[in-house]
Amino acid sequence: MKKMYLLVGLSLLASPLLAQRTLIHCGNLFTGTSNDMQPQMTVVVEGNKITAVQKGFTPAMGQDKVLDMKAKTVLPGLIDMHVHLESETRRGGAIDGFTRNPPDVAYQAAKHAKTTLLAGFTTVRDLGGSGVNVSLRNAVNQGLVDGPRIMTVGKAIATTGGHADPTNGYRKDLMGDPGPAEGVINGPEDARKAVRQRYKDGSDLIKITATGGVLSNAKDGSGPQFTEEEVKAVVDAAKDYGFAVAAHAHGAEGIKRAIRAGVQTIEHGTLMDDEAIELFKKYGTYYVPTIIAGKTAADSARHFGYYPALVTPKALAIGPKIQATFAKAYKAGVNIAFGTDAGVFIHGYNAKEFEYMVEAGMPPVAAIRSALLTNAKLLGLDTQIGSIEPGKLADIIAVAENPVQNIKTLQTVQFVMKDGKVYKQ
Repeated sequence: MKKMYLLVGLSLLASPLLAQRTLIHCGNLFTGTSNDMQPQMTVVVEGNKITAVQKGFTPAMGQDKVLDMKAKTVLPGLIDMHVHLESETRRGGAIDGFTRNPPDVAYQAAKHAKTTLLAGFTTVRDLGGSGVNVSLRNAVNQGLVDGPRIMTVGKAIATTGGHADPTNGYRKDLMGDPGPAEGVINGPEDARKAVRQRYKDGSDLIKITATGGVLSNAKDGSGPQFTEEEVKAVVDAAKDYGFAVAAHAHGAEGIKRAIRAGVQTIEHGTLMDDEAIELFKKYGTYYVPTIIAGKTAADSARHFGYYPALVTPKALAIGPKIQATFAKAYKAGVNIAFGTDAGVFIHGYNAKEFEYMVEAGMPPVAAIRSALLTNAKLLGLDTQIGSIEPGKLADIIAVAENPVQNIKTLQTVQFVMKDGKVYKQ
């Protein structure tokens, strides 16, 4: 009999009728499911889920907790498709690889993760580090540190001497010959092995550096660095393991090879030509522009000694071009996904990208939505995040003004809830 009463008591405690609700009273609500801004709404949260979206300000009952956002605009948590949580730009930062141990990197990454979350980005795609980012993702998921939901590539895949070869700029006796385990490939077999190693390491997706890059300590910033056969081997192996593939690419030829081989997203895309634009549209490939990274790199390069000598001319030549490329691509009908390359600039300023997108001709609503369901679908998480709807995770932010009227308000997020927990109020 005692056991029966105990079971009855437990069932009552677990009853949803007794669960505490959080009522978020919203002055304006942007659910992300349409272009509409809805005045005077209530979002109901129970546990880590949104259970209802109601017109008017629903009155509290019993144990209900009310969060008064009547003077604010409430939106879904933002999603950034291109960050680097392990690092952050600074003068002379090229030496960090020689002076920082993995625990040093981990503590820094944890700080950057919290900064990103408090800026309103509740989910991010980390596109490359040393592998500490995999442990960071796990620590966030376990509640050990505060940060956004992280999908990570672990270590990006490069070719020998290419952008993301970890030994670029080393003296010769330290360079060695890194291979697939270190994310460096030469040929299709290496490509397949590198993908399988990322799977073994616990990565969520794959990134390749299809062309030279701006901030790697190497001469070329735009030429193709993968053969199309190598990209195809990466994509095919990734498909076997359930991975999407992102491709860093500045130069037009590298962009075209990557698109034809089947990558999901092109990052930066600075020097795309008309043929590349048509391939984006033909294959349905998404473009992640990272305008803020280009502007920041160019600005930093104007300060003598900020970057190594090989990097400075690349940053000055390539960085300023991304915004104009984005404008052309958007006008032509290329699919756009929001991403910033945070780490190339100071973490926490991710939302400045919205301002640059709007400056280049993208309507504010379209820019905002590119950081919501568009990104959630690319991550395969659109049933969980990217909009404020019943049944989805309670990733919710609030800003002081209507961002459709003033896009800059997203740069000062005043309230952050992730997975039903309030991190900033």
